[in-house]
Amino acid sequence: MEFVSDSVEQTEALGARLAGALGPGAVVAFTGDLGAGKTAFIRGLARGLGVPGRVTSPTFTIVDEHEGGRLPLFHFDLYRLGGADELYDIGWEDYLARGGVCAVEWSERMEDALEPGAVRVDIRRGGGDGQRLITIEGVEL
Repeated sequence: MEFVSDSVEQTEALGARLAGALGPGAVVAFTGDLGAGKTAFIRGLARGLGVPGRVTSPTFTIVDEHEGGRLPLFHFDLYRLGGADELYDIGWEDYLARGGVCAVEWSERMEDALEPGAVRVDIRRGGGDGQRLITIEGVEL
């Protein structure tokens, strides 16, 4: 499915909409350029899951855990990771087993670790200022 977002608010709303289609153990793999809107989408995903608090990119911590919603949200930013081996070192399999939603920015850095059933979200800059082209695969909205 392809979507056009003309604002951060629309990107967040699409993330909230996706949250309604996700169940325990879901993995959402994000791709897109730096600054494309992956974290904005994940803020909406958190809101859709009912997760309280502020959601920012965990660039230096690699993963942030957000509890208190319908499902926990585990927000990964793999920008600084060297590969899938490092992901396993920080407990990737443990996060999968906890029954939350794993939202993974820069998922192309761990392609080997992704399950076949992962939802894929690609976010690219569009033609207009602030416009984003968002492709979602692996789930019906």
